[in-house]
Amino acid sequence: MGAQFTLGRIAEALGATLEGDPTRVMLGVAPLEAAGPEHVSFLVHPRYARAAATSAAGGLVVGRDVEGLPQALLRVDSPQTALIALLRLFHPEPPVAPGIHATAVVAGSARVHATAFVGACAVIEPTARVGARSMVGALCFVGAGAVLGDDVVLHPRVVVMEGVAIGDRVVVHAGAVLGADGFGYAFDGTAHRKIPQVGGLRIEDDVEIGANSTIDRATLGETRIRRGSKIDNLVQVGHNCDVGEDVILVSQVGVSGSCTIGNRAVLAGQVGLADHVAVGAGAVLLAKSGVPNDVPAGEIWAGIPSRPVGKTRRIWAAETLLPELFRKVRSLEKRVRELEGRPRA
Repeated sequence: MGAQFTLGRIAEALGATLEGDPTRVMLGVAPLEAAGPEHVSFLVHPRYARAAATSAAGGLVVGRDVEGLPQALLRVDSPQTALIALLRLFHPEPPVAPGIHATAVVAGSARVHATAFVGACAVIEPTARVGARSMVGALCFVGAGAVLGDDVVLHPRVVVMEGVAIGDRVVVHAGAVLGADGFGYAFDGTAHRKIPQVGGLRIEDDVEIGANSTIDRATLGETRIRRGSKIDNLVQVGHNCDVGEDVILVSQVGVSGSCTIGNRAVLAGQVGLADHVAVGAGAVLLAKSGVPNDVPAGEIWAGIPSRPVGKTRRIWAAETLLPELFRKVRSLEKRVRELEGRPRA
């Protein structure tokens, strides 16, 4: 059997106030609609209150002010934050087992901490460094001079190119490529000539990078992803970009070269930034926004081309009227022609 905990132990782990039998045993966490009497579930938004009331869950993590539910209740200040602790309680991260797999290729001048793990068929090139308790998964590539801090996790098939610097507690999911050449060419009249990409890439502490995402090295200087930013799957960040702290980049975002994104900005799915665009701190770009110009701090923009969301919504509303407006214009044009054709009095 997997992990099991009493409601009393769960309440202790979450810092929750328990209303129910502290000796009752829970075997796991499940969503409201799938939970049984042996599961803990959660209510993170009032819109799910009806589903919570009819759920078969044996216990519910809820806010302090929730009333009228029949289950045992674990009251907390923030159910969403408590859910993180609940999931970690039942599904703890497995410890890193130190060692280098027999099929891994590690250069003699590379330094791998004694507490780190290097998986099957991984390659670590000369002068690269792997920090304490870090994990380099199967088939990963760590280029010459690259640095991985402590507690870094590279899932299988991650590529870290030469000279890339990665801070502590960074997680990189399968297939991501960090530090590939930026897309830089100059047309000389006969052909596109490649501009050498000789800069670096720095990933600061506590960043997470999704599967098959790509972050390019700089042409000169440094591309930088700052502390705590979270990047979803299939995201492209171009050369010489500076992504601020605690930024969220959702799936299929494309950031052109030399863009800056301020702290805590959010770019929703499939947002595209033109080159040299600056997005201010705390700005939000809604899904599919096409952004050719700078976005002020704290504003919410949407649309193609992207504009403040209020203006964009008015444009969207006006678009629905276009067929009727076209019909009226055609009718008025016809009426004008008829009037112009009459003899003058």
